[in-house]
Amino acid sequence: MFDDLKGKTAVITGAGKKTGIGYAMAEKFAACGCQVIIADLGKAVAPDAALKTATNEEMNEIASLLEAKYKIKSLSVDVDVTDNESINEMTKKIKNHFAHIDILCNNAGASFGVPNTVLNYPETEWIKTVDVNLFSVFRVSRAVIPMMLGKPAAIINTASRAGKVPPIFNSAYAVAKSGVIMLTKVMAKELGGAGIRVNAICPGQIATDLEKWRFGLEASFFNCTIEEREKEMCTTIPLGYIGLPRDAADLAVFLASDASRYITGQAINIDGGQCMEL
Repeated sequence: MFDDLKGKTAVITGAGKKTGIGYAMAEKFAACGCQVIIADLGKAVAPDAALKTATNEEMNEIASLLEAKYKIKSLSVDVDVTDNESINEMTKKIKNHFAHIDILCNNAGASFGVPNTVLNYPETEWIKTVDVNLFSVFRVSRAVIPMMLGKPAAIINTASRAGKVPPIFNSAYAVAKSGVIMLTKVMAKELGGAGIRVNAICPGQIATDLEKWRFGLEASFFNCTIEEREKEMCTTIPLGYIGLPRDAADLAVFLASDASRYITGQAINIDGGQCMEL
C-alpha cells in the first residue's frame, strides 16, 4: 500500500472491462484510497464480436463496486480516445466532479487487422491501430494535463514489450507502442519542471482477454491449439509463466507514488524477463 496516494484522483483510460489491465489499475488505485475515474468506450457489444469491448453497464458496475468496496468516489465516463470532441466531453464531465487530477493512466489500446505482414496489412487497419495506441496518448494527455498543473503529479503510459522487441505479423501495434515509449520520454522532459513525472510500463504476456484472443489468432496461423501456443510462449519467459493484470497494476501504482519520486522518462518492462536490454 502507498499511503501517499490516499485522497488523490486518478483517470484511467481503457478501464471498463474487469478482464483488463485498466480495471486492475483502477482497483489497485482505489485500494490505496484514490478517487478513480473509469474512462472507456462504452458501446454496445456486437453479438458476433470476437473480442468483447467495454459497455456502459459494466463501467457503471465497476465504479459502483469500487465505491462500495473501498469507500472512495468513482466515476465512469464514455470516451473515444480517437476523437478530440469526445475527449473534451470527458474532461468536462470530470471537472464537474473533481477539481484536480493527480494521476493519468493512458491505458486504452487495441489491435486491428492482425495477424498480417507489412506487405499485406490493410492500410485503414494499420492507421486505426496507431491512432488508438499512440495518437490517443497525445490527445488525452493534452486534454488532461491542464487539470494536473500546480501540484506534483504522475502520468503512466501503457506501452508494451512489442515496442522494444519487434513481433511478427503485428507491425502497427509494435510501431505505435514504440512511439508511446518515445512520447513518454519527451513528455517527461517537457513536464519535469511542472512537477509531473511521466513513465511507461511495458507489459509482455499478461493474462487478459486481449492476450487470449491473440493466442487464438496465432494458434490458427501456426496450426496448433491455443494451449500449445501459450505453452510455447512460456518457454520464452525466464520465469516460465504468463503474468496477471495485477502485476502491471502494482507497477503503475508504484510509479504514481512518492516511492518513485525520482523516476521519470523510463519505460519499465514487466514481462517475466523476456526483454533484458541494457
